[in-house]
Amino acid sequence: MEDVELMSSLGVNSYRFSISWSRVLPRGRFGGINHVGVEFYNKLIDALLLKGIQPFVTLHHYDIPQELQDRYGAWLSPQIQYASPNHRIVLLDDGQKPTLIKCLDCESWSNLKSLRSLIVNYRQDFGYFAEVCFKAFGDRVKHWTTFNEPNVMVKCGYFYGSYPPNRCSPPFGDCSSGDSELEPYIAAHNVILSHATAVDIYKKKYQMKQGGLIGIVVDTSWFEPFDDIPADHLAVERALAFETPWFLDPMVYGTYPPEMSQILGSRLPVFSPEDQKKLGNKLDFIGINHYTTLYVKDCMFNHLCEPSTTEGDALGFRTGERNGVPIGTPTPMSIFFVVPRGLKSSIMYTMKRYNNTPMFITENGYAQRGDGDVLKEELLNDEARLEYIQSYLSSLASAMRQGADVRGYFVWSLLDNFEWLHGYTMRFGLYHVDFQTQERTPKLSAKWYGHFLQGGYFPEAGCSVEVTAADPY
Repeated sequence: MEDVELMSSLGVNSYRFSISWSRVLPRGRFGGINHVGVEFYNKLIDALLLKGIQPFVTLHHYDIPQELQDRYGAWLSPQIQYASPNHRIVLLDDGQKPTLIKCLDCESWSNLKSLRSLIVNYRQDFGYFAEVCFKAFGDRVKHWTTFNEPNVMVKCGYFYGSYPPNRCSPPFGDCSSGDSELEPYIAAHNVILSHATAVDIYKKKYQMKQGGLIGIVVDTSWFEPFDDIPADHLAVERALAFETPWFLDPMVYGTYPPEMSQILGSRLPVFSPEDQKKLGNKLDFIGINHYTTLYVKDCMFNHLCEPSTTEGDALGFRTGERNGVPIGTPTPMSIFFVVPRGLKSSIMYTMKRYNNTPMFITENGYAQRGDGDVLKEELLNDEARLEYIQSYLSSLASAMRQGADVRGYFVWSLLDNFEWLHGYTMRFGLYHVDFQTQERTPKLSAKWYGHFLQGGYFPEAGCSVEVTAADPY
């Protein structure tokens, strides 16, 4: 628990981490509880509380038990992928009858009775996992989030194929199997309903006696029009809708965003009355992960755009440059630019669209190149990260002064960690980690941040400032 001591010395009052589903339930509901895994998290939670640090817990950060992938394709069911190589299929639901499969390229319909059970089973699996966690840890955990960045998970897993299960189709990716036009929406639908199941369980059985709150964390890149023309402004609205409202609109309003429905039509699954009833459970808060701002150029009316360059069905071309000039200071990660106003814009957009539901900035941080060619001394003198945090806290403070109900801010991350696409070659930590010896060394940003948290420089942020580290699997 040495890292808890680091947090305590830094002066943070909350720590955000995830519970690995596979560590607690190695075979999902098809096997027993791993009590060694449960004890690991019990020790971590108790150690945090002993130091006055509140646990802020995520249930799902991309990983699932392999058993669920092997049994029924995890967030997808094999029966709703393809009827044959030439017959693409979609999920339909009239709200009363069993779920139907419609063959888009033929006249046949089939009433596949096993399909609903497969989808419901996955919701039951996530609901079971959530309840195990509520029972085991809920007496001490007062902030729960069901999913971390589900919009990133389904796009990278089923649209681009860059995350497991690595499913996609041309021109959006080169995978051995998948359908980028269909599968992201099926996976997202199951994620949304799994979230609804977990929230329903918590609010009906645990919230009153445990006194906690439950929400979800979404990735919120901000977008600005490439040119100040109506088509590009509309492209921005579409780009935004295909990010966070894709998930938050169903959770707040019970339906998908109109910007998506108008483009996708029947490709979007339908929520049954039972589903909408569960979705009616109020989100206690929204977690916002924000790193970058990009330009968007319209591709709906501009026929010069190639399909491979568009952001899928949002029909917009995203770029960090306009006429050779970057939108903000470039960073070592090619799509991340330092544009502090983007955080305020993301907050105000979320505030207006969702009636100022309480928010937490659950991730915000700066990456350094961390491969073997970079000297440790250079990594420790991370002035760029320090300036990044200062400028984004200033943007956050401006949003709060305009009425945004933001309850806290988490830096990503406490430690240099393993990044999903970049491994150990990108370093986000306030503390440098020697991956051979595991030695932790504070960077310049850690020293400044600790001073700030203890009431030093930059008092105008005006919010409860907290820090997070990489999820400790």
